[in-house]
Amino acid sequence: MSFQPYLRVLALPGVRTAMLLFFFTRLPMTATGITLTLHVVSDLGRGYGQAGLVGTATMLGSALGAPLVGRMIDRYGLRPVTAVCGTTSAVFWLATPHLPYAALLAAALPAGMLVLPASSIARQVLTALVPPESRRSAYSLDSILLETSFMVGPSAGIALSTQVSSTLALSGIGAWFALGTIALCWFNPPIRHDTETVTAARPPLREWLTPRLAGALLVAAGALFCLMGTELATLAALRSTGEVGWTGLVIAVMCVASVAGGVVHGAVRKSLSQARLMVLLTALVIPVAFASGLPWWLLALALVPTNLACAPTLASTAEEVTGLAPPRVRGEAMGLLDAATRLGMAAGSPVVGFVIDHGSAGWGFAAAGLFGLGFAAVAFGLRRRGAAVPAVASP
Repeated sequence: MSFQPYLRVLALPGVRTAMLLFFFTRLPMTATGITLTLHVVSDLGRGYGQAGLVGTATMLGSALGAPLVGRMIDRYGLRPVTAVCGTTSAVFWLATPHLPYAALLAAALPAGMLVLPASSIARQVLTALVPPESRRSAYSLDSILLETSFMVGPSAGIALSTQVSSTLALSGIGAWFALGTIALCWFNPPIRHDTETVTAARPPLREWLTPRLAGALLVAAGALFCLMGTELATLAALRSTGEVGWTGLVIAVMCVASVAGGVVHGAVRKSLSQARLMVLLTALVIPVAFASGLPWWLLALALVPTNLACAPTLASTAEEVTGLAPPRVRGEAMGLLDAATRLGMAAGSPVVGFVIDHGSAGWGFAAAGLFGLGFAAVAFGLRRRGAAVPAVASP
């Protein structure tokens, strides 16, 4: 394994600045869920179910709005859309500590629809800056940085909320959104490569949303369903053994394993396809069911194999969607990818949670893997159906 592919990517003009910019832009996003939950439960005196409603409304709004925001980026460019979405996100999170529960719940859906789509923009910028032969390494680097932000963001949100106040934590998220918006508008990185020719005519949806692309989006949804279900089952397993205090360390082990898998995926000359990586990700969760009653460190070790496929699956999904969508609609395609991942996240927790409530944490791991395999099976069928259809050429 050689690290030359990464060095070549980082040597390209604008890539290092873009990587650093999007790492810091996405940091507050990783802290929003846990910080909002702590605020609703602790400061507003509501239950976890009511906190979950706010989170679901935000996620549903972002899933509905992501394709529309992406389409606006295709039409108007990065800077104006970033300014609108970033300002909306900053105002929402700055106002959140001062809103009563009813107003917070009502504002969550529209605020989610206009959330700053940092991950979608990051993939578009990397596609513009990196030639096709190096994009797997670029997307792997992006996935690695995303995993790293998930190690930092939630921990910072929990620390500020519990040691100082959730008001400061939420206000900090809003201020960070504002700074990230200013930085994105200042640098205004390109969203299309110089060699890509984009015509004024927009191709109809039925021409570019092929069965292969639909299968790639389904894999994305299934992967996030599996990951969210696995995290929930992990928490339930640790609670059942009285070791919930080790949750942060176990999740950190999962993130490190994902980073290691992402490093290998981006460095090797040829990697597995998106669908095969998805099968590995989901199939390797099922045996973890037998470790659900074991000490935390054995559970963490059991979770390593499945998480080795996490970052590679996400990176290959971005590569697949980019290769199938024409440049004229890449923003909308990236928005659909964001929507698919958020819908998978939104479905994973309640479905696996239902299984855990009526069974055990072990059954939760099994459900996360089996449902994920179901997503993979349908995606395989769509891929075979679209095998005879070539990727859409740039219009």
